[in-house]
Parts: sequence; structure tokens; C-alpha cells
Amino acid sequence: MESNLKNVLVISFGFLLLFTAYGGLQSLQSSLHSEEGLGVASLSVIYAALILSSMFLPPILIKKLGCKWTIAGSMCCYIAFSLGNFYATWYTLIPTSIILGFGGAPLWSAKCTYLTIAGNLYAQKAGKIGRDVINQYFGLFFLIFQSSGVWGNLISSLIFGQTITTGSGVIAVLLIALFLDQIKANQAESETEKMQTQSFWSTFLATFQHLKDKRQCLLIPLTMYSGFEQAFLAGDYTKSYVTCALGIHFVGYVMISFSATNSLCSLFFGKISQLTGRKALFALAAITNLACIIALLLWKPHPNQLAVFFIFSALWGLADAIWQTQTNALYGVLFEKHKEAAFANYRLWESLGFVIAFGYSTFFHVYVKLYIVMAVLVVAIATYGTVEYLEAKDLPGKPTTVKEEITGSVVQQTRL
Repeated sequence: MESNLKNVLVISFGFLLLFTAYGGLQSLQSSLHSEEGLGVASLSVIYAALILSSMFLPPILIKKLGCKWTIAGSMCCYIAFSLGNFYATWYTLIPTSIILGFGGAPLWSAKCTYLTIAGNLYAQKAGKIGRDVINQYFGLFFLIFQSSGVWGNLISSLIFGQTITTGSGVIAVLLIALFLDQIKANQAESETEKMQTQSFWSTFLATFQHLKDKRQCLLIPLTMYSGFEQAFLAGDYTKSYVTCALGIHFVGYVMISFSATNSLCSLFFGKISQLTGRKALFALAAITNLACIIALLLWKPHPNQLAVFFIFSALWGLADAIWQTQTNALYGVLFEKHKEAAFANYRLWESLGFVIAFGYSTFFHVYVKLYIVMAVLVVAIATYGTVEYLEAKDLPGKPTTVKEEITGSVVQQTRL
């Protein structure tokens, strides 16, 4: 347990250091580089490159480099973007934005794959249920990672207009390179041998081939909703509610409320999921977001209602904690044998949700965007419910012990 926990903490603090710097830069792009729309263009390029990266790169890089070195190498892409901001022109920022986008999907896919394998390995040794350990690992990761939003927004609020050093990104890479153990389980070895027999094109197209699984297709709306809801809070709520009523200087502090709540709830929901089950948590997140959307449609913001602005962001953070921890864990549990391709799909469809939401942001009034987010939420819950129904159909009426292949061996595991 000590070794597994150490590895989870190394990854978590590595992401914390990396995204504290990147998060601050991202939130300041449109303000720091407003000439000819350079900042907005760089963000658009990042997400476009991220979508292309999600389609092809993660399975190939994880196969060739393993999870550890894929994470370390992808982090270097974020450092390149930070360097591009020191002398921001179209010739420096756009190329480094492309580099960051290409590194983003392998980074997140490798992280999710690593945590899933580590969770299953520990569950096997400790005689626990794999999905419970995976939930706890993702909960711990998002507890630490989401706090980067607190530090990043605090930095951007206190030193607005200043670029952020790349130092924390370099420390993140060193942390991963020096202290993260490479996965050496039987599963990793057997998967490597299996993948070596596959053709290059089979690996290259693994992300698309995974769409043959109808469960993956049904999870597309839920995964895209993650992008829609995050984009709405970061873009539309901060602009249409916070900035209009309180001023731009309050945006960072409202986002700190979101990130702090998100961080604490991630650990909490990761731990209690084994008691409540994931369906109850998804229902809580859906009800919370739906209630917030309806309230925002009816609410007329006023500067005298300062606490309300923070309450909305905190509630949104509570729901997002569930979307992030439970959806990542769900992918790890449902697609345990095809983790790389599954998590590449996760990053692909979430990024597409971001791109669509940012794309229509300037064309619609905020109430129209709220209705769009609500509609996507309803579809997402319906299709997610279908996945749970299909999973339940494959099982007997009561919990039974089944055999699942984990880490190259067959272990006993009780399923819902």
C-alpha cells in the first residue's frame, strides 16, 4: 500500500505543480495577449490540437514509452507553452499552443491508465474490490489536483498582468522522473506483449476502434457534458454574472471558491462511493447542476448579494467533483482491458465539449447557453442510465462473485 500511495501522491503533486503555473497562464491569456485576439486564438488552438492528439497519440505513446515517461514527456509540452508566454507573438505562442495541445491528451490518458492499473493491483493484493480502490485513488488525485485552481487563481488575482515562472513545471517533471515507479505488473507486461503483435495502424486507430463498444458511444454525452459545464462556469458565469455585477477583480476569488470546494469534495466522494454507489453520486451531481441552472435563469445578480456569487460557484464545484472523479473511475472500471483507448476517448469528447461551448459563447445570450447546458445534462444522464441498465442486465439479480482478468491474472471480484 505504501508504494501505491506514494505513486498516487507523486502524480497528484506533479499535476498540482504543473497546473498551478498553467492555470494561471490560461486564465490570463485573453487579458495578457489581447492584441489582435492572440490570447483567445492561442486557447482555441490548444483545444483543437488536443482533439487531434486525443484521436491518435495516447495509445501509441503509452505503448512506446509507458505511463511514467509519457507523463513526464507530456509535461514538457506545457513548459514549452509557458516559455512561449515570455515573449508572446503569433510566431511563439501559436506553435507552443499546438505543442501543449498535442501533449495534453497523452498526459491525461497516461495518468488515468496509471491510477487504474495501480488501483487494481492494490485491490488484488489486499482482497478489495477494484472499483472501490480506483475511486479512492481518483478522489485523492482530484483533491490535490483541483487545489491548483486555488493557487493559480490566487496568483492571477494578486499579480494580475504578470507572467508566471516555468519553475514549478520543471519541478513537476523532475518529481515524476525521479520518484514515480514504472508499472511493472504482470498485466502491464502481458499488455505490452499483446500490443507488440498489433500493427502500427491498429494502435494508431485504437481510439476510433474503441467506439465499437456501445457503452463508450453511450458515454459520449456524459463526457462532453464535463466540457460544457466547466466551460460555462469558467467563461459564461464569470463574465455574465460575476464581472457584470462585481467587476473583473472578483473573478479569481469566485473561481477559488469553485476550486476549493471541488478539491475537498473530490476526496470525500471518492471515499464514500463504495458506500453509496456511483449511481447515487451521479444523481446528486445532476440534481445540483439542474438546480443551479434553474436558479441562474431566475436570478437577477446584484452587488449586494456577494455571498450568492460564491455559493453558486461552490455548488458547481461540488457537482464537478462528482463528474470528474466518478466519470474517470467509471471509464477505468468499464474499460479495464482497453484503458489507453478509453481514456483517449474521454479526453477527446470532453475537449469537444469545451470547443463547442467556447465556440458558441460569443453568439448566444447567457440564458440560451443555460438551456443548452441543461439539455446536454438531460441527454447525458439518460444515456449514462442506459449504460448502467446494460451493465445490470449482464449480471444476475443478486451480487455474485465473478472472475475478471486483472493484471494478467484471474482474481475474484464482487460486482454490483
